[in-house]
Amino acid sequence: MHFVVALAAAVVAAVPAHAGRLSVPYEMFRLPNGLTVIVHEDHSAPIVSVNCWYHVGSGRETPGRTGFAHLFEHLMFEGSKNVPEGAFDRWLEAVGGDNNGSTNNDRTNYWENAPANALEMPLFLESDRMGFLTDAMTPAKVDGQRDVVKNERRQGVENQPYGRVRDLMPPALFPKDHPYSWPVIGSMTDLSAASYEDVVGFFKAWYGPANASLVVAGDVDTGEVRRLAKKWFSDVPKSEPAEPIVPRPVVLREEKRLVLEDEVQLPRLYLAWVTPPAFAPADAPLDAAAAVLASGKNSRLYKRLVYELQVAQDVAAFQGSNALASTFTIEVTARGGHGLEEILRLVDEEILRLQSEPPTEREITRFQNQTEAEFFDRLERVGGFGGKADQLNAYYFRTGNPDYFEEDLARYRALGPTDVQAAARLLGAGRVVVSVVPTGKKDLAVPEVKR
Repeated sequence: MHFVVALAAAVVAAVPAHAGRLSVPYEMFRLPNGLTVIVHEDHSAPIVSVNCWYHVGSGRETPGRTGFAHLFEHLMFEGSKNVPEGAFDRWLEAVGGDNNGSTNNDRTNYWENAPANALEMPLFLESDRMGFLTDAMTPAKVDGQRDVVKNERRQGVENQPYGRVRDLMPPALFPKDHPYSWPVIGSMTDLSAASYEDVVGFFKAWYGPANASLVVAGDVDTGEVRRLAKKWFSDVPKSEPAEPIVPRPVVLREEKRLVLEDEVQLPRLYLAWVTPPAFAPADAPLDAAAAVLASGKNSRLYKRLVYELQVAQDVAAFQGSNALASTFTIEVTARGGHGLEEILRLVDEEILRLQSEPPTEREITRFQNQTEAEFFDRLERVGGFGGKADQLNAYYFRTGNPDYFEEDLARYRALGPTDVQAAARLLGAGRVVVSVVPTGKKDLAVPEVKR
């Protein structure tokens, strides 16, 4: 147990539930060292989730030094001043808990689920690595996890069918000085070049309490959480909040065509556009456009390419929403005997149809029903990825309001067919077209120069 300085926490907000409005009640306060703590009581089951977001992702890295945020997703489990190497998982599992973490362009998150009577264990573990990770970090530990990340890259990128698209897409979509112009996992060259001092410097720059938010949700008492947060986190050294990255417009003025030969059996087409950031007016309509085009067997691309013409094996589309900019992506795997130029022509016909005439009310209602069902399914879970604790942190990070549930769902409930049609018109000529084809079969690719 590390030494605790008794410091008062300032109450930032206490928000009750309101009748007739979807609300997840919470209390939020900030410790003097800068850590924001959000508490949500849910007494439906004797469990608790501790969810910590560090407001740093791959977008805070610099060219030549990429992959650090993801590297720390691994290093954070390798021991800290008062937690020996290997003890994090062992101690948490001993009280019946589990944990995980993830990294994206904008943030890194870590969560622990545990029985409610074991709340102090995840709080202690999170506080020790927040304040005292570098006390136990050594060049050998960094090298060990660097090798783990490199192996993860080999499995998920170099040796994964179609995996190298993850390297190709970011620099094709974004200018090289943009924070999203490199893959989240980083490059092999950068991971090899990173020194121990580089890694320690990155932690000290971004992993302080003022650049983090901690949600405690579940069968807890808010007053007790306040006491325990002060007990465990008050001796974490104070830090200053990071300056926000200001979004800047990214405009692709022409189509870029790339061809990748890979050890695959079937060719696959990727289309990607840079689109407005998360919670921008077009963000929700583009989610709907993706669903109309490729969500389920009743979607337009599935019905035409997979079911009717039988030229494709599968289709997918999604709006990948991020803080500075989003990416709208369509993926189609061709069936044997069909090339990607044919697939591209058919996909473009369906995009043009959506841009020329709005989707039907039935298509919009189906999307809204699916979205609402998934939304409430996540609300039934306190912990884990996408559960209430994680969502409270996400809303706080994106909007400053942890209880943004009603406003978020309202974006989708308010959609009409013409909103989706207008958003689809953002899918213009400026885009990236990637053809992944079996080695030696470039004739199946979309030609690199337009005919």
